Formats: sequence, structure tokens, C-alpha cells
Amino acid sequence: MKKPLGVIFAAVALDAVGIGLIFPILPRLIEDVTHTRDVVSYIGLLTALYAAMQFVFAPVVGALSDRLGRRPVLLASLAGAAIDYLLMAYAPSLWLLVVGRAISGLTGANMSVATAYITDISPEDTRAKRFGVFNAMSGIGFILGPVLGGVLGDHWVRLPFVVAAGLNGANFLLALFILPESHVPSGERLRLASLNPLEPLRWALSMKTLLPVIASFFLLSGAGEVYGTCWALWGNDVFRWNGYWIGLSLGAFGICQTIGQAFLPGPATRYLGERRTLLGGIAGACLALVAMAFMRRTWMVFAVLPVIALAGVGTPALQSLSTRLVTQKLQGQFQGVLAAAMSMASIVGPLLFSTFYMVVRGRWPGAIWLFAAIVNISAVPVVLRLRFRSTSLA
Repeated sequence: MKKPLGVIFAAVALDAVGIGLIFPILPRLIEDVTHTRDVVSYIGLLTALYAAMQFVFAPVVGALSDRLGRRPVLLASLAGAAIDYLLMAYAPSLWLLVVGRAISGLTGANMSVATAYITDISPEDTRAKRFGVFNAMSGIGFILGPVLGGVLGDHWVRLPFVVAAGLNGANFLLALFILPESHVPSGERLRLASLNPLEPLRWALSMKTLLPVIASFFLLSGAGEVYGTCWALWGNDVFRWNGYWIGLSLGAFGICQTIGQAFLPGPATRYLGERRTLLGGIAGACLALVAMAFMRRTWMVFAVLPVIALAGVGTPALQSLSTRLVTQKLQGQFQGVLAAAMSMASIVGPLLFSTFYMVVRGRWPGAIWLFAAIVNISAVPVVLRLRFRSTSLA
């Protein structure tokens, strides 16, 4: 049990590394291929493209894992990620960079499979804890990714991708020799209609009990997109940060998130319950965002980061709840739907936040964080409608 979990958690961390390493270097990378400094709109579009590919393929990948097994789908995604990072390392033009980000989004759609794998091998009473570790590993990747991107990118803007290709290749080999299959393939014939990414969504949206969970994932994931979209721009505009400081600050952000998600969700859920844990996470996020809007010194950013750790305690509780809402044979499909909802939020979020940032950049860049706090607050009425009981939807 420990070895398979280790491989899955490593895959989660490497996916986060791939997402995080591009944050500090994306503005310079776009400048390198477009030869212009007006890159805000490009950042929003490339980030949204990555998420759009995840939206299209996450339900398909989840459904394929139900029919074909989790292992082959995970192996294919890890191999594809390694190849893609090599493409990104040597892309000489904007269109090849766009192709690389599209492939990155496709290979990153494996999170629905990783979630289903953990569900397969975990008793219900351990899922909240393991999903906490799942998110903590994502946090570790988010620590390493920006730091690698910032430090290595100061030497050569493409070097982080070469390193990421090597790491994904190593994890592919590890999974190839160690990872067993966790799910007996259904053996059902794959219908062409099942490849339609909207098909699982239509199924899920027809279930009234699932709507608040899907909406909660959508709103909270969308609010979280503000960091990847605007952090590097805001840091440079307000504090004149270089790649090192952008990577260091994002790494510290990841440390706080990791500590919070590794140690707080279990006790918080036991003593506060799932609903209060979720609301506490939203409150922590809003408190930190409002403080960031008015900051003028670098040390203030690092001082408020522990508060952001509180924002991560609700997500594992929400993930644990979601696993109780459908039967075992539909876990892959439903987790794919949730991944698609988060991907849809990751399409809308970067476009929304980059557009808003362009409007406020000249007068008050920190206003972007107040806007993100408002998005978080909009999730509160939805959380209050969540139903916290087991069901057995077929």
C-alpha cells in the first residue's frame, strides 16, 4: 500500500512542479518569443489554454481509467509530460509555446485518475487524511516548482523545463516498475459519446445533490487562480522582484499551504465538522487577500503567508465529501467531473483576473487581491447548501 501511494503522491507533486515552475519565468519566456513587454494578456491566455485542455480531457481520462484501469492511463500521462517539457525547453516561437502548454494541460488531466486511485485503495475513514496528504504533496510541488523556475530561470529561461522533463521521466520509470493496478477494468465497450467531455458533466449536473459540491469546487478553484496569474506581475510591479524573489515568495507560499494541508484538515474536520472547516478556510483566504492588497514591503508578504495556510484546510474535507456521493464504480467518472469543474474555473479565472489586473495595474495593483476575496466570499452561500451525508447514486 505504501509504495503505490508514494508513486501517486510523487505524480501529484510533479504535476504541481510543472505548473509552478512556469510562474516566475512566464513573463520573461513570453517576452523572449514575442519580443514585447506587453505580456499580461498572453499570460492569461496561456494559463487558460492549459486549463481548457484539462477541462476537455479530465472527464475522458477519468472515464477511460474506469474502463481500462488506472495504471495505463497514469503511465501514458507521465510519459507525455516528460516529452512535452522537452518541447517547451526548445520552443523557438509563440505558436510552439502554445502547443506545449496545450499538451501540458492534456497530460495534467491525470489528477482525476490519481484521485480515483487513492479512493480505490483507501477505506472511507482514512480518505480525508490521505486527501490532505494529496494536497500537501501538491503543495510540495508548488514549493519546488517556483523555486526551480526562479533560480534556474535566472541562468537560462528554458532550463527549468529540462529539469522537469528529467523528473517526470524518472517518475514514469518508477510507476512502470512499482505501481500496481488498483481498479478492475469494467471491460465495457468505450462509446464515442463517452469521449464527449460534456457528457459526464450532463450526468453530474442532472443530480441535484451533486450541484453544490461542483459549484463549490468551481468557485474556490477559480479564486485560487489569482495567485498563478498575477503573483509574478504584482511582485514586479509593487516590489520590483526578480525571478529569484518571485520563486522564493511562491515557494514560501507553498510551504505554508503544505503544512496547513498536511496537519490541519484531519483535526479541523473532527472538531469543527466539514461545513465549518470549509468556511474557516474561506475566512483565512479572505483575511490574507485583504492584507495583501495594502502591502508595500516585501517582509509583509512573508508575514501574512501563514494565514494563507488556513485557506487550504477546507479542500480535503470537500474532497472527502465528494467520494461519498457516488458508488465505487463511478468514482473515476465523478472525480473527472470535479476535475473538469476545476479546469473550467481555471479557464475563466486567469482570463478574468488578467483582464482585471490590466485595468488596475497603473493605479493600484493590489486591488486584484480584493477582487479575489470577493470571489471567495461568493462561495459561502453555496457551501451553506452542501448536504453532508452519504448517498449511493448509481
